[in-house]
Amino acid sequence: MIAEMSANHGGSLERAMAIVDAAAEAGADCLKIQTYTADTMTIDSDKPYFKLTKGLWAGYTRYDLYKEGAMPWEWQISIKERCEQLGLDFLSTAFDFTSVDFLEKIGIQCYKIASFELTDIPLLQYAARTGKPIILSCGMGTKEEIEEAVSAIHNEGNYNIVLLKCTSEYPAVYGDMNISLIPQMKIDFRCPVGLSDHSMGDTIAVGAVALGASVIEKHFCISRSEKTPDSPFSMEKEEYKRMVNNIRNLEEAIGKPEYALSEAENAGRMNRRSLFISRDIPAGEVISDKNIAIIRPAHGLHPRYYDWVLGKISTHNLEKGEPLHEYDIE
Repeated sequence: MIAEMSANHGGSLERAMAIVDAAAEAGADCLKIQTYTADTMTIDSDKPYFKLTKGLWAGYTRYDLYKEGAMPWEWQISIKERCEQLGLDFLSTAFDFTSVDFLEKIGIQCYKIASFELTDIPLLQYAARTGKPIILSCGMGTKEEIEEAVSAIHNEGNYNIVLLKCTSEYPAVYGDMNISLIPQMKIDFRCPVGLSDHSMGDTIAVGAVALGASVIEKHFCISRSEKTPDSPFSMEKEEYKRMVNNIRNLEEAIGKPEYALSEAENAGRMNRRSLFISRDIPAGEVISDKNIAIIRPAHGLHPRYYDWVLGKISTHNLEKGEPLHEYDIE
């Protein structure tokens, strides 16, 4: 369970620390940030290529958006230390060689690569050479692009990969999520598969776990009323806590694909139906549908013997309300 801070720090270290604390309280296993600067993402340009005209960030230039969302790198050591104090794993998305180098220096244990960098083969190779596990989001990716990315990591001798099914929409609409691909991705790429979820609520995340997802990543904020580039599609603490609880309950319920009975179910088998005497039967009388019945509980003969006992003769007096046994009939 990954809580993604992204740009929700809003330029405040105090708020960033509050998000770490809230994520721990909400039951997250891992707190994730992003390591980039506006200059490592793009260039400062007003040309049409760099202007965002649609969606949540319409009106921004790419440079201005990344400048607003970037977290100062000097904060990240303090955030990592707070995570360790709270028992949270610390994770960051690396966007270029310099961010990998920085994260190596502060002792990161795993790398996240974002969907938009799925095709940045040199970055994948550079991160793979660290030998650390790589969590790779696959939003917008074709099967061929994912294969190329996975191969690039494998070719560096790194096989510690988790792929995340992702729909790169902000927020993502349910009809575009296609989480049924998760089991197929596990087969195709022979590695764990999770979900990077930008949809609202926890419906998709819970469904993904039912389909075999082993990682859930959700954007996390203190309050959506605190406007940041990512807050409109982020979860608040109580929502995240509810999602974690639902997923933990679901994990218990999934169990194993075997016909095993719980202790309570075994006990409940006695509440099934069986053959009972429904009217007093004198010794020597014929057993018929008028004096026996298939009713609950299961203390008598199995219902499968109903036709077999009809027409048989009682060996002794049988009382109404007693279970019918094989020794009761000739």
